[in-house]
Amino acid sequence: MTELHESAGTGPGDAHFTVFTDRADAAAVARSFARPGSRTLTHASGRPWLIGRWHDDEVVTANAGTAALAVVGCCPVDADELRRRAARLRDLAELDALARTLPGSFHLVGALDGQIRVQGTASGLRLVFHAEIDGVRVAATRADTLAATLGLDPDVEELAVRLLWPAPYPLFETSLWRAVTAVPPQDALVVAADGRTVRHTRWWTPPEPVRPLAEAAPLIRTALQEAVDARTRQGGVVSCDLSGGLDSTSVCFLADRSPARVVASTWPGRDPADTDLHWAERAIGHLPEVEHVVWNADDSPLVYEDLLDIGDLLDEPTIGVMDRSRVLHHLPGLAERGSRLHLTGIGGDHVAWCSEAYYHRLLRTRPLFALRQLRGFRALWQWPLGGTVRALSDSRPYRKWLADSADHLRCPSPPTVATGLGWGMAPRLFDWVTPEAERLARRALLDAAATASPLHPDRGLHSDLEQIRSCTRIIRQWDRMAARVGLPMASPFLDDRVIEACLAVRPSERVTPWRYKPVLGAAMRGIVPDACLRRTNKAAASMDASNGLREHRADLLALWEDSRLAALGLVDGAELRRLARRPASKGLSDAILYSTIAAEVWLRGMARGHARVPQP
Repeated sequence: MTELHESAGTGPGDAHFTVFTDRADAAAVARSFARPGSRTLTHASGRPWLIGRWHDDEVVTANAGTAALAVVGCCPVDADELRRRAARLRDLAELDALARTLPGSFHLVGALDGQIRVQGTASGLRLVFHAEIDGVRVAATRADTLAATLGLDPDVEELAVRLLWPAPYPLFETSLWRAVTAVPPQDALVVAADGRTVRHTRWWTPPEPVRPLAEAAPLIRTALQEAVDARTRQGGVVSCDLSGGLDSTSVCFLADRSPARVVASTWPGRDPADTDLHWAERAIGHLPEVEHVVWNADDSPLVYEDLLDIGDLLDEPTIGVMDRSRVLHHLPGLAERGSRLHLTGIGGDHVAWCSEAYYHRLLRTRPLFALRQLRGFRALWQWPLGGTVRALSDSRPYRKWLADSADHLRCPSPPTVATGLGWGMAPRLFDWVTPEAERLARRALLDAAATASPLHPDRGLHSDLEQIRSCTRIIRQWDRMAARVGLPMASPFLDDRVIEACLAVRPSERVTPWRYKPVLGAAMRGIVPDACLRRTNKAAASMDASNGLREHRADLLALWEDSRLAALGLVDGAELRRLARRPASKGLSDAILYSTIAAEVWLRGMARGHARVPQP
């Protein structure tokens, strides 16, 4: 079961694979996925089970009788424990419980009596897709792997949907290829023994947010410590972001308690008002064993840098391309200092804070408390009274909200209070998007609204889950990019166990106008010094974005000179070129170009990689 291809070998952090049933016809299809350097795990019959790329440290396998298990990614489970689980396996549904207990971030694959089961993470950081190829159902961790074998072009309607700013749930979770099906993160894929019949089965539901913070804090601390330990237990050298913010500072202090030697990395901001370095140095004063690397602020790439040369994207457009150069720039320098893995604080904003939309329900269940809090939020976010009242009075169900958004795609952006207290940010299209793209996006919104259910009936928890899953779509690609430059990244806050522990906290204690990230402050007390927990803000890097627009306008102009999106009739290339010549145009500082740039860069990257691109 654990036989590896003789040409095994790839760097850590970029594990990806396809999964096949134990059938002769599936084995014939599997030959299409074997590449030089790929690895193979086999069924007991010797037929291919998993084919792909992974590092030795990223896979644990076990088999017992007709059962087999594989954990691919970051997970501290050992082979003996996995073998005991396999020996007791009588139904693939029993893997739900295993998936809900193991720490780390990983794909879990099971085989039993000819069936296979494949799942990723509830966070959406590790995904599963499937497609029928020559009559055989094949699962994969990347949609483009399946699309390339099928010789498919991306669907033009899906590209139009990705031009929405933002694309709301569930539209951003679909595959870009109509014949490739995306498995929702909360579901596992089960392929029957016939190799054709498939079903999605739910393995994860979010916890109800009812736990008092005092009770939850030690559980959050344990979950985050285990998430960091899963990456540091092997020792060696690891590096950590240290912006001085609560998220990265917490990860850095937890890593310092591990067997690994820690190198802390700080990028000071260009803005004179940026206080990151001050707070990072305050933290380092309590970490005498940690090496601190402070980079030159002026050497940090600006937003929009190197957009014309990106060729390492995955199976969908990502707005992460705007910050790609900034994210990757310092990784080679940290690798030269011996780092084998770079830990980030990404995700802390999404789990240690939460949506104010919880107060829509709290106003109805605890009105006096909610009104006091809402007065604080109005002052904090400068919400007007009338807009606040309208947002709190809006009781439309999610399907109605989604359908209504289809009629307002060209309207001005909604006020922040409507976004903060509602189902999320209503999608918009801008002047450079063509009427045809609008027609396609509107149809997709209405189709989704006919059947969509929110991620949770409470709009607060729905918003939290949507933001987590939107974030992981970006981090999934950054992780792949980092692995390709030689230093893999990891974001412990985005592990499922950490997310669960944080989401379980009562929203009235998790988001408050009077305290900044109270969940993290309570969880890290005793590990992070109080002096470091007192920070109540974070750097915005707005100067880097505005400077990037000005300094890279030639690249933006070149991006639209031969636009793939324009060739497909989805954008007006002339209007985009006009904007590129006028980077100070109203609204551009609000990131409204991001989704369009993401789609254009992705199509260019596909062409550069000789993949199929749609024809106009």
